[in-house]
Amino acid sequence: MGSVQRAMRLLESVAEHEHGAPAKQLARETGLALPTAYHLLRTLVHEGYLRRDRGLFFLGEAAERLSSSGAQEKRRSTIAETLAHWRDAIGVPVYYAIYRDGEIEVMCVSDTAANPAVEEWADFRETAHAHAIGQCLLSQLDEDARRDHLDRYPVQAITPYTVRDNHTLLRRLDRTRRMEPVFERQEYALGTVCAAIPITMGTTAATMAISLPAHQADRLAAATRQLQSEVGRLLGSLAISISI
Repeated sequence: MGSVQRAMRLLESVAEHEHGAPAKQLARETGLALPTAYHLLRTLVHEGYLRRDRGLFFLGEAAERLSSSGAQEKRRSTIAETLAHWRDAIGVPVYYAIYRDGEIEVMCVSDTAANPAVEEWADFRETAHAHAIGQCLLSQLDEDARRDHLDRYPVQAITPYTVRDNHTLLRRLDRTRRMEPVFERQEYALGTVCAAIPITMGTTAATMAISLPAHQADRLAAATRQLQSEVGRLLGSLAISISI
């Protein structure tokens, strides 16, 4: 354990020197005897946590991967906390999804026992035509990408309210104005209404969505406007990453 603690102190010290630092300086800063510091530094270089160049030590690829993983986990936590804030402020389940590599990916869902999320009873990836999340993401794609998706996942009726065929869906998507919310009423799940708003994420299609029981459908428009307002105010500071 003592060796691990000393190695961690060395890593922390190296991380503070963007342009590298020599062993003597690192030993002094960490309070280690120079032979001990040399031994640990050589071990860390061998394991890829440090690299040595012209007598100076820098963070290695292994340490950078750890740093990247930590940053990714922090982004995940930030998104989860933000969705929970919107969930409580609006009183609805909130969803965050993206379209990546030709697939729908629901990245985060925040709900409560009193306001549960929609149960994924039919695979979200295969039923983009039926739910607000999928329709919103498809509306952000170009025509070729939409047709490619529908070639792989053709329209199929899963409730009496689901759009009936690819042609009808494509016409609906063509009529959807840029950055306009998408509303869906019982097309994916009977007894549920949903709305999704498009999110600008560079070249990646993304969306935030909400759902309500059908008997509360009169709340949907106002709740969607509130979500748009919340997202518009906070999205810039969140810097939500598509690599969540």
